[in-house]
Amino acid sequence: MRKLLLLSIVTLNFGSLIAQSSTYWQQHVDYKMEVTMDVKNYQYKGKQELVYTNNSLDTLKTVYYHLFNNAFQPGSEMDARLHSIKDPDGRMVNKVVVDGKEVKVSRIESLKPNEIGYLKISNFKQDGVDAVAKTVGTILEVTLAKPILPNTKTTFTLDFDGQVPVQIRRSGRNNSEGVELSMAQWYPKMAEFDFEGWHADPYIAREFHGVWGNFDVTINIDKDYTLGGSGYLQNQNEIGHGYQDEGVTVVYPKKTKTVSWHFVAPMVHDFTWAADKNYIHDVVKGPNDVALHFLYKNYPKTVENWKKLEPMMVNVMDFYNKNIGNYPYKQYSFIQGGDGGMEYAMCTLMLGNGTLEGIYGTATHELGHSWFQHILASNESKHPWMDEGFTTYVEDLAINELSGKKAANPFEGNYKAYYRLVESGKEQPQTTHGDRYEENRSYSISSYVKGSMFLSQLRYVIGDDKLAETIKRYFHDFKFKHPTPNDIKRSAERVSGANLDWYLVDWTETTNTIDYGIKAVTENGDQTTVSLERIGRMPMPIDLTVEYTDGTTESFYVPLRMMNFVKENPNPAVKRTVLNDWTWAASNYDFTIAKAKNTIKKITIDPSGLMADVKQTNNVYEVK
Repeated sequence: MRKLLLLSIVTLNFGSLIAQSSTYWQQHVDYKMEVTMDVKNYQYKGKQELVYTNNSLDTLKTVYYHLFNNAFQPGSEMDARLHSIKDPDGRMVNKVVVDGKEVKVSRIESLKPNEIGYLKISNFKQDGVDAVAKTVGTILEVTLAKPILPNTKTTFTLDFDGQVPVQIRRSGRNNSEGVELSMAQWYPKMAEFDFEGWHADPYIAREFHGVWGNFDVTINIDKDYTLGGSGYLQNQNEIGHGYQDEGVTVVYPKKTKTVSWHFVAPMVHDFTWAADKNYIHDVVKGPNDVALHFLYKNYPKTVENWKKLEPMMVNVMDFYNKNIGNYPYKQYSFIQGGDGGMEYAMCTLMLGNGTLEGIYGTATHELGHSWFQHILASNESKHPWMDEGFTTYVEDLAINELSGKKAANPFEGNYKAYYRLVESGKEQPQTTHGDRYEENRSYSISSYVKGSMFLSQLRYVIGDDKLAETIKRYFHDFKFKHPTPNDIKRSAERVSGANLDWYLVDWTETTNTIDYGIKAVTENGDQTTVSLERIGRMPMPIDLTVEYTDGTTESFYVPLRMMNFVKENPNPAVKRTVLNDWTWAASNYDFTIAKAKNTIKKITIDPSGLMADVKQTNNVYEVK
């Protein structure tokens, strides 16, 4: 009953969100799948029933599914990309010496037939009638038996045969940490269709995008395996493995070889699981009675670190709840998956070995994705800076606060990384598709670092309090939806009253940089004239402080005209003068300080360090 009630609550919540905007729509899916694993050869067979609701105004004559496993085959697009990119992911290549030089070779190209991944589809029907389904790499193209009219439903059924690849990246088997099965993106997954059309991107390197809906999944597997992943286990008192109710002892009949794990995951856009015979499974009570599951290998050092990790993640979830919005599900699982860290619905697969600090950082980041991707489901292939960047921002906030560091600027390292990218000349606009960055380094800094700076710099633009309110407003307005870059901008505008289109455009759609400088400080009788210049092409409002020889300080604020906004004084203890606004077209700006030049000790543009000025040396005038 509790689980059915939760489904009703989530569904009702989603309905209310849709009602907020008569123009917004999104597709809906209801999956029902049963899969049987052959753990000896790492193959599986499954059946899928998918009820698809077309909430668009379009009549659909074709649909597309993702077949992600097919990427792990020699000659795939993922394999080709590893050959062509200058800095391939080190986890996906082997280093060999050829003619005395170290060469990086794709691990995919050497996979044997029993090591590759695949998904083979058969018996595809639409409402019981055969439809034409064609596999093209990692995409299944389906010509429908009949069109799907607007505001109607149809039911797709299919059979699928899969093979789990040797783990190259994210999903797979028998990885370096000894985890047997990391089952991410393992099933035929309906591609998203939205106001932009179909998002049937081939699986080359990057992230995923899915349709909101409900999953009912049964996994038949050898009884010795412990599973963890998305959804709520429905038959916990038949399964055991640490899921059973308190006081219940689960004993399998003697001849039992396999058991059926039945999961239900309401209102998610993904279903992921992992399995191993050597998992320890702990359950810890988190905020708002959320059950936090921890599944990790039974190695002494791993056990020691993960036991310490458990209360730490309770605190992190509490921090995110307070600073973003309440986690809406009643379960989350941290699972040792053996390969970096990757966010999935209601869980993460992550490295389990290593230092406690490293595991804590990974777990904190991946949990953050529950908000920025799995509740606020932006298109992480097309706009990776939104989910990766915003997650990095809240991760840095959480670790800074909970570790006790409480640095004034916990984002300083991000700014330095961004400046190095600018200096390299390899920056690309954040409108670049995640798969089409020239180098992985450029992608990473653009997505994680510059994406985080979109928010940390917005603190500078509209103020700390307004940004904090913006994040909560963004969560409230767009949870269980697919927000776009314009949506975070509009949330900030609604909260602050500022016009921020210029900010979104220059920061995310161009590689324009910020560079302001103090050009001159000149004596003007018993007053002082300060001449500022805009050198970079991206405009900003200006916070400026003046320190005097008598030990006092005052600040000056230069509004940006196109913002039509005056920020609240970030330091009310210091007297502030709001000056006339500065237009973008004017590269120079003068103002007067009502004190003699010889009384001035130091003038600083942006003492907070939150404005991403690429040349810091001209931001300070100092008398030495």
